[in-house]
Parts: sequence; structure tokens; C-alpha cells
Amino acid sequence: MPKDLIAVLDFGGQYSHLITRRIRECEVYSELLPYTTTQVELDRLNAKGIVLSGGPASVYDENAPRCDSGIFRSGIPVLGICYGLQLMVDMLGGKVRATKRHEYGKTPLEIKDNSDLFKGMPPNFVSWMSHGDYAEGLPPGFEVIASSGNCPTAAISNRSQHLYGVQFHPEVAHTEKGMQIIRNFVTRISGCSSSWTSHSIIDTAVRQIRSEVGGERVLSAVSGGVDSTTTAVLVQRAVGDRLQCVFVNHGLLRKEEAEAILKALRDELKLKVHYVDASTRFLDRLKGVTDPEEKRRVIGEEFIRVFDEESRKLGTFPWLAQGTLYPDVIESAGTGSPASRIKTHHNVGGIPEWSEFKIIEPLKFLYKDEVRKIAKELGLPGSIVGSHPFPGPGLGVRVIGEVTDDKVRICREAGAIVEDVMRRRGLYDEMWQAFAIVGDDKAVGVVGDHRQLGHMVTVRLVKSLDGMTADWARLPEDVLEEISNRITGEVHGVTWVTYAITSKPPSTIEPC
Repeated sequence: MPKDLIAVLDFGGQYSHLITRRIRECEVYSELLPYTTTQVELDRLNAKGIVLSGGPASVYDENAPRCDSGIFRSGIPVLGICYGLQLMVDMLGGKVRATKRHEYGKTPLEIKDNSDLFKGMPPNFVSWMSHGDYAEGLPPGFEVIASSGNCPTAAISNRSQHLYGVQFHPEVAHTEKGMQIIRNFVTRISGCSSSWTSHSIIDTAVRQIRSEVGGERVLSAVSGGVDSTTTAVLVQRAVGDRLQCVFVNHGLLRKEEAEAILKALRDELKLKVHYVDASTRFLDRLKGVTDPEEKRRVIGEEFIRVFDEESRKLGTFPWLAQGTLYPDVIESAGTGSPASRIKTHHNVGGIPEWSEFKIIEPLKFLYKDEVRKIAKELGLPGSIVGSHPFPGPGLGVRVIGEVTDDKVRICREAGAIVEDVMRRRGLYDEMWQAFAIVGDDKAVGVVGDHRQLGHMVTVRLVKSLDGMTADWARLPEDVLEEISNRITGEVHGVTWVTYAITSKPPSTIEPC
């Protein structure tokens, strides 16, 4: 782990993960931790700075989340954001109360002191506010360093104790100079150096893999996506020919995907790959299964069974490498944060008791954009680095309800059309994901002057930076028209095409 760490304590705010990402953009390692993390634990982690995130609670609520009070006496710089500022004020003897006029959205900010947190910034800029409470009275030793029209204490500081607070959200793109504020706290106030780079991440990962694995052999699950492929290449660097990759075709891949993956892994990356066609086996297990969580569980468990069986054929492999990412851990509530479980990821905590594998996850503290950067550094081909994320359960989570051969066929063919149109139109790289969804809903259409009852296909196109939040893509009408015409004209059994226009949140990106 890098020598410099900024700890972000998560109070359940919608932007908590974004704070962590922004700090990492400063080339400083940051980790999202539960708000219950004690000062003793932070000392053990050698945190050089602490950020208290926003959150939905009010500090005067009966069960409002509170951090270890020792944090404010530790001498380690602390930055409270929104709820974090209010908590700092409340715990140190100030007063927080509800505002008469809430502030939401873009809000002009007036800087009163630009000596440290606001160093190098203009006297006025736009911030992003989202609060209904504010600090009416400051604790002893604090002063106001910025204000807004409805919030006289928009930013505060106690320099002698290295304590800072901002009522707005510097981590969101809508705050002008937001990255500079974060960089000032991370580097100028906390004294962190730029040590979280692609090169350092690779070196650290390789050392940790070697330390964990020792002289034992590793089985790596590869899907051809950037996560699992990057994982395999890192493990190969660490253990050499003691790595054996296994590529399982579960029958839920995209069109012609298996052939393309094998070519890239074997011919371009020179990985030792064992191919398993388990299509029939997976589809048999999924018969009659309609619940989304149950589908994920079935697919995840079957993956482990296949790996376990194949490893026995290939020799002894105590270790299984997986491409788990930080958002997977967060969404599966693996961080112990106050956030609720959104969905179970097939590669997070999904190892059954009967499995003897020990798991190694070199990417589990990385976001997708960080993985893409180190993938480029490792020399992975562009076809893998630039590919859209594809879920481990594959089309199984894009088929709503029971997974049948016919629905998988429709989902696969329609999805290939969506991707083809995006690539030909030069829009593919602008999208986070572009795919098709099919369920059991049917609608009447007219095909060749004949009435036909066919499936409804939903097209999903989203833009995102890390998959934690996403917005639906505003496509030109002629692009949508081409997609619709091609799907209804080329995919047998489809009569209607719809377009999903719900962002994440409140939806998830994948339907199941």
C-alpha cells in the first residue's frame, strides 16, 4: 500500500465514493471506510488526512451517525464535507440548526480567506450545495473562510488544530475549482506526495501477489473483459508459468465473443488459457429461475463449481484470482458502510463453504478508470482496454425473468446491433455501456401485413465515469431510429423496441 493515505469516512452520502476517486485523481491513495472507524485504526493505517463525507442525516437526530471524537484531537488534518462539517461543529461545541431556506444546486461562493484550503483561487466562484442544515454557531477556535447568500458558514477552519469544513460538495464537477480544493487539502494541508500512479499500483500489486501466493499455483478466471484480463496479466507478472487461466463459456456471452476472447488472450497476451464450454450446464441450472438475486447466485455458484472441477483436472491450484473492483465491493455492502446492499456481485464474497480456493483480488480497491489506466500501462490491446463493462453473469442479467434459449438469442442479436450502430456512428467510446434487454412482455406488431405477437426489446445506453452513478444517453433521433429498425427487421420475434431513460440512481445500470 502507498505510504500516504487519505481516509474517507462514509456517512452514507451519495457522493462518498466520488470523494475517494477525486483524491486518487490527485495521485494520492484514498480508501472509503465506515464512519465507525476508530482513531486507533486510522493510526494503524497511517492516515495522513481524514475526510468526513456528507450524509442524509441531521446531527441533531436521535440516532445520527457520529465518528470517534479522538479524530478531532489527533492532529491529523480533517476535512468535513456537508454533514461532515455539521458533525464537526456539533461534536466540538458549536450549534447546527435547520435553515429557513435550503440550498440545492449551483450556489455562488464568496471566499474570505485563501491562505490554505482556497489557495490560488478567485474571490468568487460557483459551488454545488445540497443541504437543509447549517452551522449557526462555530466551536471555539474556528473562523469563517467562505460564505454564500443563504449560508454564512459555507466554509470554516481551525488552523491550529488542522480542522476544515465546507458546506458544499467540492467533489462534484458542478463545483468550480473543486479539484483544486481537494488537492489543496490532500497535498498542501495533509502533506501527501504523488505516489498513487499506474506504475506504483502495478508494482504494489505484483509484490502483494507474490507475498500472498508464495510458491503456489494460481487459477485465474478470465472473461476477456478489462478487469479479469488485467488481473491475469498482473498475476502472470508475479508468478510466471504458475498461472493457469480458465475461460468458461456459460452460454450467456455476446455474439461471437468466445472466439474473439480466446484469440486476444492466447495470441496477443500469450496467456495459458484452458477453455471450457459449459453452456448447456449453466442454462440447465437457470431453468425456472426468475428472481434476479437468485439468478446471480446460481451463476456465481456454478462458476465456482466449474473452476473447482477444472482445477482438479489441471492439477493443484490453491488460489483463485478474480477481477473484483471497488464498486463491486461497495455495492455488495462489503465495506461496512451505512449504504444498503444493492445487488450481489458474482465475484464478491461468493465462495461457498465447500470450495477450498483461497481468493486473490488485486483490483479490489480500484475503480474502473484506474483499471483502464494500468491496463494500458501493462500493454493490453485496445480491444480489451476500451471494451464496455460486461457483467460476470453475462446476458443472464439482461434477460428479465427466466433465462430461455429464445430470449438469450434475442438479447444477443439485439445487443450486437446496438454495439454495431454505436461503433459505426462513432459513439461507442462515449458510452459506458450499450446493450439490449429482453423480458417476457410481448406486444402486437405487423410483419408483412400479418399480425404478429412478439417480444419487446429495451435498449439501454448510459454514460458514466465509474459505474457507481450513470446517466442515460441523449441520442439523436436518427440513431435511435436506426437501432429500432434494425432490431425489428433483423431479429426474429421482436415487434417493439423501447428506450430506457432512467439514470442511476434510482435505477441500476443492469436490469437484474
